[in-house]
Amino acid sequence: MDEERLVSLRELEGRLGYRFNEIEWLNKALTHRSFINETNSSIKASNEVLEFLGDAVLNLAVSHLLLQKFPDAQEGTLSMRRAHLVKKSSLALLASQIRLEEHLLLGKGELLNGGRKKSSILANAYEALFGAIYMDSGFQPVLDILKNLLAPYLQPETSSPLFQDCKSLLQEQAQRIHGFSPEYRVVKESGPDHDKRFQASVLINGEVKGIGWGKSKKEAEQEAAKNALEGLKSSNDKAQISNEIQMTQNQSSKDSIKF
Repeated sequence: MDEERLVSLRELEGRLGYRFNEIEWLNKALTHRSFINETNSSIKASNEVLEFLGDAVLNLAVSHLLLQKFPDAQEGTLSMRRAHLVKKSSLALLASQIRLEEHLLLGKGELLNGGRKKSSILANAYEALFGAIYMDSGFQPVLDILKNLLAPYLQPETSSPLFQDCKSLLQEQAQRIHGFSPEYRVVKESGPDHDKRFQASVLINGEVKGIGWGKSKKEAEQEAAKNALEGLKSSNDKAQISNEIQMTQNQSSKDSIKF
């Protein structure tokens, strides 16, 4: 590992408040398979195995923290909160809050395709990160770090985007803007039965507006809705900018005529 990479990883350790005993665990957690395929790196394995471990570690740690915070809550309530916290879109948001994307090792193709901003890559790296912490020091540091990072979301009431129902929000936006309700389709299934992944698309008036992946059909649909909402927001922002430019040009024309 060169000095520049080491400095980058140390910066991330500082944001986590955790110092790895073996820094290679962290380096591996942030290595995407595209980097392995396109380089002659000394790292011979991507973060996929750590992602697999981290998925289980996160589920257990989040369950532990929720039970500590809400000891009298019903099982259904705890399950719902955990599902919101560990779904892909939430993990991607949490990853961006610690600027995880700055430290990812990606292949050139993935970089050109905007890999640093892809929710699936960020979420997987976040899982791998906690798989790496677990391998480096065990379960207690995982709990300590997550307790700090998730503090804003372990409150009785929260308006955090982690707890937004993206499908409901998209329903409102689609009806308001387009006059049509969203339609969801599961377009792909992959993986073994114990680790299924689903890809879903959401269409508005027959046009695909978002695609998402998840460990269940519902999670994939939520991710697709989230991506569609981001697309709608971008379109609205562009329309607003265009309107402002037009208004400015109209005003300039009027001023010119007056002159």
